[in-house]
Amino acid sequence: MNFLFAWRYFKAKKSTNAINIIAWVSVLAIIIGTASLILVLSVFNGFEDLVKSLYSSFYTDLKISPQTGKTITLSNEQLKQLSSFQNVRSYSLVIEDKALLQNGEPLSIVNLKGVDSNYINVTSIEQKIVNGKFLIGNADTPSVVLGAGIENALQVQSDRNILPLSVYLFKKTDQFDNSGAALNNASLESSLSTSNIFTAGTFLIQQDFDNNYAFTNIDFMRRMLGLRANEFSGAEISLKDENETEQTKTSLQKLFGKDYKIESRYEQNKSLYGVMRTEKWVIYGVLTLILIVAAFNIVGALTMLVLEKQKDINVLKALGASNNYIQRIFLSEGFLLAIIGGFLGLLLAILICWLQVKYKLVPLQGGSFLIDYYPVKLVPTDFLLVITTIMVVAFIAAWFPSRKAAIQQIELKS
Repeated sequence: MNFLFAWRYFKAKKSTNAINIIAWVSVLAIIIGTASLILVLSVFNGFEDLVKSLYSSFYTDLKISPQTGKTITLSNEQLKQLSSFQNVRSYSLVIEDKALLQNGEPLSIVNLKGVDSNYINVTSIEQKIVNGKFLIGNADTPSVVLGAGIENALQVQSDRNILPLSVYLFKKTDQFDNSGAALNNASLESSLSTSNIFTAGTFLIQQDFDNNYAFTNIDFMRRMLGLRANEFSGAEISLKDENETEQTKTSLQKLFGKDYKIESRYEQNKSLYGVMRTEKWVIYGVLTLILIVAAFNIVGALTMLVLEKQKDINVLKALGASNNYIQRIFLSEGFLLAIIGGFLGLLLAILICWLQVKYKLVPLQGGSFLIDYYPVKLVPTDFLLVITTIMVVAFIAAWFPSRKAAIQQIELKS
């Protein structure tokens, strides 16, 4: 019944056209505010998916690394237990350290990552090769796959380079000879490993990786760093079901103990995802403030409607309507304006997102991105969030005019 009164008041002809104009301006403000919220959140969702897809090419579902220091020790028994986990699809052992690559005068400091042959099964790095192939060689004849930024810095063409690069690595501080006796690395010369390495290919993922990482053979890295056979920088794991990441992580933590750090893909990039989520909520807050300012039109429209319908209010009260009932009528009027505006705003946002996906209406400037248009992704929870926001804003905006209508005195005669 409340909405019936509200609907009749909305479509009825008013004595002053300004009331109708203000009501439609209120609806238009809600349409623009709703569409803006959905569109901005959708763009953030699109970029988040894009970044996640890029980072998933490099970071695995789970990673085992040392809590302290640079290396962990993994026994054959531990590796067998890791393989036997039901949700573990595959794993790869890695050794990683800072290295200096040199091509004559050009040189570059990189994170040189030694990986085993199973690495291509836990990441999609092989699909990101733009020149040459993902070949890492072996301990005696290693090959290196460079990030595109490193390739440019060294002024080489990875798939055509004839001469090898020079690679320099610092050995582990405490090393052992074949008999297990400790070696003394006091001098710089004895602590520095040097070797030649041929380029095999170039990968292109994202600037953070392209400018900092290169891949080679794990046995070559072990020899250069002087590590034991069971020493690694970490183990990178791909899962059969990503939805069970936390359960698998907890089980692995129990198996390996507190000296091993086990991180999900999100935890490996916690700062990045944290910044992205913060930016999204900040923009949501700013647009919500704009929506609240726009909702002042509802206050104006309902205030003028209350003045217009004073006689109706008096008649309803004379017939026995309570103050709460009168207030609910005008609250319903505010909700009606919000519902009409919100519904049309959602339709407008969906239409614009569809056109953006299909026709790429809004391009990305610069031409240096992996895509040439703003990505968008509609998420049901965003719709629920925006609808809830609109209803709350409409309730706040309609409260004061509706309360004023409810408490005014009955005056059937002037």
